[in-house]
Amino acid sequence: MEKILMEKILMEKILMEKILIVEDDIAFGTMIQTWLRKKGFEVEKTASVKAAIQVCEEAERGFDLVLSDLRLPDHDGIFLLQWMRKHGVQVPFIVMTSYAEIQNVVLAMKSGATDYVAKPFHPEILLDKIKEAIKTPKKQDSHAASADSLRSTDSNSTPTNAAPGKQAEKQAGNQALSANGDVPKYLEGESEASRKLYSFVSLVAPTPMSVLILGASGTGKEYVARRIHELSTRANKPFFALDCGAIPKEVAASEFFGHVKGSFTGADQDKKGAFEIANGGTLFLDEMGNLNYEVQVQLLRALQERKIRPVGSNKEIDIDIRLVCATNENLAQRVAEGNFREDLYHRINEFTIYMPELKDRGADLFLFADLFIKHANKELNRNVEGLDGKAKERIAAYNWPGNLRELNNVMKRATLLATGRYIGVTELEQSMAHIQPQAPTALHDEETELQRIEAALKAAGGNKSKAAQLLAVDRKTLYNKMKKYGI
Repeated sequence: MEKILMEKILMEKILMEKILIVEDDIAFGTMIQTWLRKKGFEVEKTASVKAAIQVCEEAERGFDLVLSDLRLPDHDGIFLLQWMRKHGVQVPFIVMTSYAEIQNVVLAMKSGATDYVAKPFHPEILLDKIKEAIKTPKKQDSHAASADSLRSTDSNSTPTNAAPGKQAEKQAGNQALSANGDVPKYLEGESEASRKLYSFVSLVAPTPMSVLILGASGTGKEYVARRIHELSTRANKPFFALDCGAIPKEVAASEFFGHVKGSFTGADQDKKGAFEIANGGTLFLDEMGNLNYEVQVQLLRALQERKIRPVGSNKEIDIDIRLVCATNENLAQRVAEGNFREDLYHRINEFTIYMPELKDRGADLFLFADLFIKHANKELNRNVEGLDGKAKERIAAYNWPGNLRELNNVMKRATLLATGRYIGVTELEQSMAHIQPQAPTALHDEETELQRIEAALKAAGGNKSKAAQLLAVDRKTLYNKMKKYGI
């Protein structure tokens, strides 16, 4: 019995999945190594591309997965990835980056990366990505990354170059799937802007404070409002959303406070208003900036007195609501202009959340695109796996002024138009036919480089990361160009 047990332990050890970490931040790399070992993985760690290549060549048994930083002291992670693919090493490759820049992620995916993770990240997120990558059916038997395969010169042992790219595109955005494989309605993203946004959501949600969400149209303000409700102490109570921009001032009181039968022409039955429907829970008022001034007075009175009176009724109703408002307008400016009540503004604005635009959420763009394609597949009964490399470059070059709403519409049309497994540039361009052509910003020749760099920096408000994105180059290239021209 003891012999069998020992053999079982030995077999488990032999079959333990092996991970190579390539990270020049020694402390961070050690932390990840220790944590993954506790999760049952065999883990080796190097701090450079040169060292990683040497470890791969000398290892008696190859690795099941490589987890590499993008920025390394001698080369970048993409160099290591390309070396591995050139030498027939087809194990999953996950890129870590502190920058989460679209262009870098695009290049990594085109080179055959399986997935990416933006630092800082939650260890459990990394673990999910690793497990998903390792269980990929493309993984070869007997450890494709063995030392023999690395040193082999047999041309028959080198897989085709097509497989990694397709696999990368299939894997891109897999984090949009929930643990049980269902397609979620929404995702929060992994960019720095997204992490900052939802840290504020988590901070304010448990409090009773009223929240004002500011942001451009299509940025996902209602979802944030729902998350605030779901994370609050009122989560088991009603959540009711009302679009203030669609309410004529003549019926606003009825929409907010309800009415009794016969109170006005057309009132053929009693009606509950938004305040009463949401009583005990959260009331979300979207497009607050569109409210008529007279309606603002009625709303303020209800919030101050915590009582409402339905139109045509003599009975007051006590209300207990958490108020979350949203607008794409500058309410402070409207207050200064005398178009929005200052007392109401301060009543609804105990805490402000600013929604980032899609163009500021880095590689989250691909996560949302992937999610919207999955939604379109379900709605249209299609089976599109994602965007091909050229299509990804195209969406990365566009700034998406309509934000998530525009991206969703484009992905839905492209999914319908797709004739193969992946959406190509042709289908994408057809689905973006409504979009006005953008002035070319990217660098092309030395005669215009200086002017283009200056224009991009001005458009980005001096933000070099945004300027690099506008120029379709990485930050290192931009820094080199700026140094060249003395900017």
